Amino acid sequence: MSDFQLEILQKLNDLGEIKSSITTFPNKTSQDVLSALNSLQAHSKVEFKNIDTMHYDLSKEGTEIVNNGSHEILLVKLISDLGKLQIKDVASKMGSNGKVGQARAFKNGWIKKNDSNELELSDKVKALNLNDLTDDTKDLLIKISKNEGVESIDNKTLADLKKRKLINQKKITDFHITKGSDFSLTITKAETDITSDMVQNGSYKDMTFKDYNFNSQGVQPQSGALHPLNKVREEFRQIFFSMGFTEMPSNQYVETGFWNFDALYVPQQHPARDLQDTFYLKDPLVADLPEDKTYMNNIKAVHENGKYDSIGYRYNWHEKESQKLVLRTHTTAISVAMLHELAKDPKPTRLFSIDRVFRNEAVDATHLAEFHQVEGVLADYNITLGDLIQFMEEFFAKMGVTGLRFKPTYNPYTEPSMEIYSWHEGLAKWVEIGNSGMFRPEMLESMGLPRDLRVLGWGLSLERPTMIKYKVQNIRELLGHKVSLDFIESNPAARLDEDLYD
Repeated sequence: MSDFQLEILQKLNDLGEIKSSITTFPNKTSQDVLSALNSLQAHSKVEFKNIDTMHYDLSKEGTEIVNNGSHEILLVKLISDLGKLQIKDVASKMGSNGKVGQARAFKNGWIKKNDSNELELSDKVKALNLNDLTDDTKDLLIKISKNEGVESIDNKTLADLKKRKLINQKKITDFHITKGSDFSLTITKAETDITSDMVQNGSYKDMTFKDYNFNSQGVQPQSGALHPLNKVREEFRQIFFSMGFTEMPSNQYVETGFWNFDALYVPQQHPARDLQDTFYLKDPLVADLPEDKTYMNNIKAVHENGKYDSIGYRYNWHEKESQKLVLRTHTTAISVAMLHELAKDPKPTRLFSIDRVFRNEAVDATHLAEFHQVEGVLADYNITLGDLIQFMEEFFAKMGVTGLRFKPTYNPYTEPSMEIYSWHEGLAKWVEIGNSGMFRPEMLESMGLPRDLRVLGWGLSLERPTMIKYKVQNIRELLGHKVSLDFIESNPAARLDEDLYD
């Protein structure tokens, strides 16, 4: 307990109550008193309440008016001495105060202007002795300086005096102090925890314990936090699960050119397979191809001369090119491998994956060399393009995105193919939100799937909806070394509602 806290308790013990801390402790600031009282109140030693009052001091100009009279009185006396005064000479005679004095003298009806643009005393003042004029401004300032009857001065008058910078206002905080429920001249430090030693020796019986504060929030424990991409990813997963989809294994980032390109009907001379678009591995350089030689031969036939109603690409397909290892450029490599497994027991199925893909392209505010792809495939008998459109509308409606538009496009492994567009309210235009199509018959029949089992596929990025949802302008603030840990920890779980693309 500090010396000042003890002084407060002793004064309170002697007086019974302290009506004014300013009077009782004139050398202490209100902040010193408040700090001591808060500590004593926490121990139930005192109770107190604030008493705030406004106090006014005269400014330097206000003090001069009290000593010499107001500017308006001084102007009247000057005109009385001179008889008349040119308006242009007021400033030279009285300085900067002349303009104020002139305005207030006119307002009081003490002076008037003649035809020669001169100031002279009004008839009312001429009939009086100047000493009989009441100097209201001076009288008010005298009252304020003596702190007598200030409460009788209306707020408008005080505001006018402050505006004229004749007085300065400050708030005075006083405290009325009374005894608390546990008042004493000493403070016993309360224990915060009971220990095993206290229980064993019984000392806890004579100790005072601090009451629990059941309203306190407690300390936030240190813990990890899900990245915003993972939060949006989880929301997408729940949408897929609610529509009866099964998640495909997607943890294999390295694929052979066969699964990444050839099985998807991408020719070996296609620009997407160049080094400037795809990451190739150096060690190991190649990997084994599937053991299903029938499937391999079918793929070769489709590429070279065409098969299953396809005319092919008319080139010599090389097995070594298919063996090259790449970082997968799309998760469709997973989908085609799963469809190959489905050929062993063909049946309607729904599959999805959400994971990383890699493209060898320039990094900017909206592109990275790696990103996430959300992909779904739906296999069923005798389904059509109309079923794909209907399903896309149902799928995106789960995110609150309606009123879709579809635009024909080209994909090597789907035909027909469609880009999916949604209206963006902020940009006031249609923006692409995904790609879709029906897998080509020659791609599916090469695996051994029956002709009437058709497969719908679609995909979109995970980054775009995440950036829109969390209002991120630069993708490098979402992934990479520029990501703020506070941004990751403070953002709530994602809800893919109607504001996602609006």
